[in-house]
Amino acid sequence: MHPHVPVLGTPAERLEGRDKVTGAAHYAAEHTPPGCAYAWPVPAAVTCGRITAVDTAEAEAMPGVLAVLTPTNAPRFAAPPDDPNLGVLQDDTVPHRGWYVALAVADTLENARAAAEAVRVSCADHGDEPEPHDVVLAEDHPEAYLPEEANGGYPALRERGDAPAAFAAAPVRVDAAYRVPPLHNHPMEPHAATAHFAGGRLIVHDSSQGSEYVRRVLASLFGLAPERVTVVSDHVGGGFGCKGTPRPHVVLAVMAAMRTGRPVKIALPRRHMPAVVGHRAPTLHRVRLGAGRDGHLTAVIHEVTTHTSRITEFVEQAAVPARVMYGSAHSLTSHWVVPLDVPSPSWMRAPGETPGMYALESAMDELAEALGMDPVELRVRNEPATEPDSGRPFSSRHLVECLREGARRFGWERRDPNPAARREGALLLGTGVAAATYPAYVAPSTATAQAHPDGTYTVRINATDIGTGARTVLAQIAADALEAPLEAVRVEIGSSRLPRASLAGGSSGTASWGWAVHNACTELAALVAKHEGPLPDEGIGADADTTDEARRTPPYARHAFGAQFAEVQVDTVTGEVRVRRMLGVFAAGRILNPRTARSQLTGGMIMGLGMALTEHSTMDAAHGDFTESDLASYHVPVHADVPAVEAHWIDEEDSLLNPMGSKGIGELGIVGAAAAIGNAVHHATGVRFRELPLTPDRVLPALRSGRRRSPERRRAQ
Repeated sequence: MHPHVPVLGTPAERLEGRDKVTGAAHYAAEHTPPGCAYAWPVPAAVTCGRITAVDTAEAEAMPGVLAVLTPTNAPRFAAPPDDPNLGVLQDDTVPHRGWYVALAVADTLENARAAAEAVRVSCADHGDEPEPHDVVLAEDHPEAYLPEEANGGYPALRERGDAPAAFAAAPVRVDAAYRVPPLHNHPMEPHAATAHFAGGRLIVHDSSQGSEYVRRVLASLFGLAPERVTVVSDHVGGGFGCKGTPRPHVVLAVMAAMRTGRPVKIALPRRHMPAVVGHRAPTLHRVRLGAGRDGHLTAVIHEVTTHTSRITEFVEQAAVPARVMYGSAHSLTSHWVVPLDVPSPSWMRAPGETPGMYALESAMDELAEALGMDPVELRVRNEPATEPDSGRPFSSRHLVECLREGARRFGWERRDPNPAARREGALLLGTGVAAATYPAYVAPSTATAQAHPDGTYTVRINATDIGTGARTVLAQIAADALEAPLEAVRVEIGSSRLPRASLAGGSSGTASWGWAVHNACTELAALVAKHEGPLPDEGIGADADTTDEARRTPPYARHAFGAQFAEVQVDTVTGEVRVRRMLGVFAAGRILNPRTARSQLTGGMIMGLGMALTEHSTMDAAHGDFTESDLASYHVPVHADVPAVEAHWIDEEDSLLNPMGSKGIGELGIVGAAAAIGNAVHHATGVRFRELPLTPDRVLPALRSGRRRSPERRRAQ
């Protein structure tokens, strides 16, 4: 017998890679059962109000049209949805522009789209005039309130000591305001579903980050026993959070299938997505940092104002990172929210941490400047011994090592600390740094493992691979526990028929699913070792359930950390900012697959580059919709925008989180990237910009005016 060669920790290629590049991997809209029909939704063209009339006569008379669903004839829900955003076609209410008010179903996609365009919907209130609306976020908005909680169950307000008094007494102070605009997930695959209802059974292929959650919601809405509903999310073309909960498209697909008696597929037009699948809410930040002249923080105050919709409360937890990043005796963090007539915000990659760390790390850079201190050294100097918010010890924290190693690899020691000191012709050059953090989550999951007589194994778990390489890493975890070659392991994921598992979100997927797979395979390996003779034809199996372990409150604060560095050039003629290189060093537990890990980390960094330089969405105050609603106007980075991106990591194992010693990485890469770029732009120009993105229309006027201070609130002494 040959000795086992470990596969966990090696850069294994994606098991489904060939299927994806050859077209053998089918996504939600690529399942076409016999007799499949197509649906196209009709969005409301007013900001808020009520439907007064729906004229479907012209649409219903068009070729191939099977049905036009409206609030008067759509299937009724058996129970109200927990998420009001799913309550489509149930009443005449229009809570925001883009809310779906009808659905055309036809034999072809073209006929469905033509029919949808022929539907005439009148929305008004008090006669012919639409209701007045309010979509503008402001810190002093009269409806702003302090909720009980921000997202994730975090208290909206946390106070430690007397932060305002400590700030007022600090010899060095920074008081700065930052603004992050609305941002959109825009996965490559739009939200799509194919639904088939027959014989009292519902089968749905959905582009979702968690098919079990979708199954539970659909069963409740349509009064079906959960075991009569199957939801499959075999391959998912990205999500970044917006596919973490069921969205209206899947509800509409099921309605249409029930109404017509045929399978129905729906794929949302990209221009519809900003209004119906969530967005990162805009955030207004005020950060106040007080420090001694030695750089030690004495006060941290981070106050955030954001918006939510009228129909549900979603509060971006952007002040939470300030509770855990740096030691200070006094702290105040708060979240204020304003309900507006806007689409409901939702999860987007590293919710809370991404905008929150942009503001905090920008303020730390401003403090370093006020102190005349190196920005890396300032962060090192404020490294806490325990988590400041809870007082709990960290399960592991290697931020200082990330900063030191990143500085070494980046060549930070060659940096001239003076702003606007480097120039190449019309180009100003600068470098910046920012720290990153993200919580290390785990959630209950179950898995089964089967050993077959031919020496192969099958692992089953309802995990979801949203492009991260989850299939491959789970197979590596199984092979490692079974002491088997990787090619001997087959992994089945992405169906609610499989053992229950958590959704792909919060960078918790591999940590949660891998734990269950590890336990099932460890038990199976022991059973196989004890078995005498050949295995029976049906093989032998084992299962695992991590519910008790995953729900146990740990005595540790569990986070991943990182440090990001950026070099930029700023064109003094055009105002264009270009990133020359980015480098990140991360501490995220044991890296289970360097190939897929590097892909996730660099992808997050590039997404942060987009946040810093190109991505933004404007809420049209007059019409109440997002003006940048497609990829022609909402600019995501392309290859030409990213000349050099490096991701490295510190060797770290965190056995206090799961048996693999791993932490999540999918969201960590974006955190800190925008701040590092913004800090680099300040170093290049001497101008501090506090509103993203750093587009030429913002940069060029500041350069031409020779301005060295933003008109926004700031004080440093």
